[in-house]
Amino acid sequence: MTKHIHHKQTLGELLRFSIVGVVATLMHWFIYWLLLPWADAYIAYTVAYLLSFLINFLLTSYITFRTHPTWARLCGMAGAHAINYLIHLALLTLTLRLGVPERWAPIPVFAIAVPINFVMVRYVFKRNK
Repeated sequence: MTKHIHHKQTLGELLRFSIVGVVATLMHWFIYWLLLPWADAYIAYTVAYLLSFLINFLLTSYITFRTHPTWARLCGMAGAHAINYLIHLALLTLTLRLGVPERWAPIPVFAIAVPINFVMVRYVFKRNK
């Protein structure tokens, strides 16, 4: 019975993480698109990433894991996102080199990096209870 409850809780977290992730990802992509005419793709991507990270942290705390934000969680999530950001940049570089247009390059990046991020962020929030 306990295993079933744990599995159900994890699925709920994954669903909420997905919803929060879609919001944060759309925000990231929207800011990226807004900045792209005035900035290099990497700068636009980075600024958008940082802004969406702040909102993502708050939404992840309150909605995904139903906890309060703490400095420990912020630092842990920042660490997970630092690793995730490097994954994003590597994938963005690969995607751009494969000829995907700058405006659409984030889509395959998100598809690969977001599931990796869930595992890292879940660890942070579950460890720092």
